[in-house]
Amino acid sequence: MKRIIIGITGATGTIYGWRLMELLRSEGQTEIHLVMSPSAKLTLKMEHDVELERISSLAHEVHAPGNIGAAISSGSFFSEGMIIAPCSIKTMSNIAMGNTGDLITRAADVILKERRKLVVAVRETPLHAGHLESMSKLANLGAVIFPPVPAFYNRPKTLEDIVDQSCMRMLDQLGVNLESSPRWGEEGGVAAVGQVLGDK
Repeated sequence: MKRIIIGITGATGTIYGWRLMELLRSEGQTEIHLVMSPSAKLTLKMEHDVELERISSLAHEVHAPGNIGAAISSGSFFSEGMIIAPCSIKTMSNIAMGNTGDLITRAADVILKERRKLVVAVRETPLHAGHLESMSKLANLGAVIFPPVPAFYNRPKTLEDIVDQSCMRMLDQLGVNLESSPRWGEEGGVAAVGQVLGDK
């Protein structure tokens, strides 16, 4: 099975990490390793009426955020990559600066040094110059900066429709292709502009 690490931090949008794991479970070909920061657990309680155990049960293995000796903290632990969703500005900035004081930042640093895919779903707006500088530095280190910006060409009708489109695109970055949302210009998806306008 493939292995993917999911990090969830205290930024708003815990639904993204939660839904990523649900989609991976439905795919059934990926071993999920989860690490949640203490702030993420607080945010989850504020955003959803769900028990932490429900979220944890979606992972094949849950790692304590303070356990920097966990398997995912080593480059010898092979994975397809890591998605941090949502990713707080604090976590993003720490990764960019090489501050690896907890397991999320340590695992992310390992992913970068091993030249694997790191996807950071940064949740903050507006952004000041310091945020942008850190993002630029992180992008230059090889990370994919992925603010979960909603698409509307697929005419979403529910919150889940919006979340699923972003999650599908995040998983695309790690080579996991799920059809959880209509795709632009593909069969069964959304018509391309030329088709809509009748261009030949």
